[in-house]
Amino acid sequence: MYPKDSQSHPHRRTTLTTAALLAVAAALVAGCGSGGPSTGAAPPQAGCPTALASARAAVTRAENTDTAWHGPTTGPAAVPDKSIVYVAQTMTNPGVAGVAKGVEEAAKAIGWQLRVIDGDGTPAGIQAALSQAITLRPSGIVIGGFDPQLTSQQMARAEAAHIPVIGWHAVGSPGPSERPKLFTNVTTKVEDVAKISADWIIARSAGDAGVVLFTDDSIPFAKNKAELIRKELATCSGVRLLSYENIPIPDAGIRTPQAVSSLLSRFQDEWTYSAAINDLYFADAAPALRAAGKPGSGPPFNIGAGDGDPSAFQRINSEQFQAATVPEPLNQQGWQIVDEFNRAFAERPASDYVAPVHIATADNSDGATSWDPSGYREGYRRIWAG
Repeated sequence: MYPKDSQSHPHRRTTLTTAALLAVAAALVAGCGSGGPSTGAAPPQAGCPTALASARAAVTRAENTDTAWHGPTTGPAAVPDKSIVYVAQTMTNPGVAGVAKGVEEAAKAIGWQLRVIDGDGTPAGIQAALSQAITLRPSGIVIGGFDPQLTSQQMARAEAAHIPVIGWHAVGSPGPSERPKLFTNVTTKVEDVAKISADWIIARSAGDAGVVLFTDDSIPFAKNKAELIRKELATCSGVRLLSYENIPIPDAGIRTPQAVSSLLSRFQDEWTYSAAINDLYFADAAPALRAAGKPGSGPPFNIGAGDGDPSAFQRINSEQFQAATVPEPLNQQGWQIVDEFNRAFAERPASDYVAPVHIATADNSDGATSWDPSGYREGYRRIWAG
């Protein structure tokens, strides 16, 4: 990622009194002045000048859209006649569904068979789905957005059957895993996603925000992401975490509107920003915010720390209760999963590619409904062609 052109500040010759010079110096120490996209003007006494400057620089880099494909360029040629089963935590999770679409597209390109089994968002449903996947004896299985520890017996069966398993958002970090046994786990770095989400709030608010954080603590990956967001927000003393809302994703449609109504009653205009571990919370929050007379363009200004599904982009582009998202390149990650399986089938190591973080806003999305970096389809096709 490379920074966009920074804002220039015209200089002019003038004569300042000693008092004026002191005032200018004090403003600079406090982190005042404009800079970076979407940050607004800082208050006269910003409470976290160092954190604010760092956040503004990070947001500028992450909002850049002029990126090229820096993923793998070498690897094994396509291994023929393979089958993949994608076990989804729940296909109502737009991120899980978006990756499934990418896997489907890539499987067709490489000439493999794909089947998707929906776990319906419950431990019993996920266990049954993975059991069914193993019974089908596929060449490989995808863990789509759930904790493999929920399915330890099924994971042991897959390992005993020598079926390679690849995760998407299955464990807390990208790359291979021994416990649970995963050939690799495809995800952006949760630390980077969490940090840039919090930095966007710090930068856009100029270090002065009342924040509500939405998460699902039943998913270790999501809980960890929320804790990292909270930690980064705490680097700025002017940013206050008003509430930590633990709402399971399968229950979000029912519980989020009720929670939002309660939060508006409790905090009123003090609630100016929100972050969520998944964009779908803002789809569910929108009716309650609208009913309370809140403007779609904010406040509260809402950022999703994943996954950047089409509905999130639509809310952002139309200024309807979401201002930004840190999107996963969902389709590209689906292609990466297929490429990683091809490496596993060829008895080659995982590529260890990790996509960089990106922030999508109405100003830089150009009306798109996904974050789809360029070059990966051509790159993977060249590898598979041998």
